[in-house]
Amino acid sequence: QHQVIIEEGMLPSDTVMAIWPSPMLYAGPTEVQWHCKSRRNVGARFFITGRDPAGIKRSKNKNQMTVGGDFYDGNHGRYVLQTSPGLGEQKILSFAKVVYDKKDNKMKPPDKNRKSDFLSISGSTMRALAKKGAPPCPDAIADNW
Repeated sequence: QHQVIIEEGMLPSDTVMAIWPSPMLYAGPTEVQWHCKSRRNVGARFFITGRDPAGIKRSKNKNQMTVGGDFYDGNHGRYVLQTSPGLGEQKILSFAKVVYDKKDNKMKPPDKNRKSDFLSISGSTMRALAKKGAPPCPDAIADNW
């Protein structure tokens, strides 16, 4: 999706897509701020954030606030950045979650009327499936993501 943003002309023509060598700390929204602001400090004008900040798994408490075993809600990182002071001129580009549609084998935003047809696959799950030799999704993310 990052490459598509550049190809579609959503960012200035001098935009460079690069890897930022920063290790994962599993610090949730705090880590999202670190990645964003450290890039801002070296001149990045845009920061792309999705969902699901890397965080620790929570306890098995029945009164848990999030679904799926994560300590942080999938949108915490995005919310923190949207309300974060000190970003200056840096623009946050935020994307919603996409899921795998089992009926047409595509990644797309979920359809609330067909919940059972969709799989939410985390990065950890994707890496585990790839390690076992599972084939990737046959199509790219839908154009309307």
